[in-house]
Amino acid sequence: MMNLFATLYCDEDVNPLIAKLLLAQGFSALTTVNQRMLQKSDREQLTYANSIGCCILTHNRVDFENLHTQFVVAGQTHAGILIATRRTPYELAARIARLLNRLTGEEIQNQLLYI
Repeated sequence: MMNLFATLYCDEDVNPLIAKLLLAQGFSALTTVNQRMLQKSDREQLTYANSIGCCILTHNRVDFENLHTQFVVAGQTHAGILIATRRTPYELAARIARLLNRLTGEEIQNQLLYI
């Protein structure tokens, strides 16, 4: 089944306002707070996001680049990793919305994308 829009899972280092702004635009967005995943490791965050079919949004470039490589080498899949540079929540939400409008959930799967 094709996912028209990816569901976003915001890592705990991402401002929760971004999820609220995306929700207001009709996108699905979750946070570590509302999923009760605070203080979990990056691997646990990525594994959890994948288990609920969400691509993960993070600012943690180095760790998630390494995790992506580990998943690829091990033949594991994930629902996508979006790495964002730190910008205002409004600017990031606008950039993410453009990406989510351009790529389907399936097109984001197993991808490491930079915003």
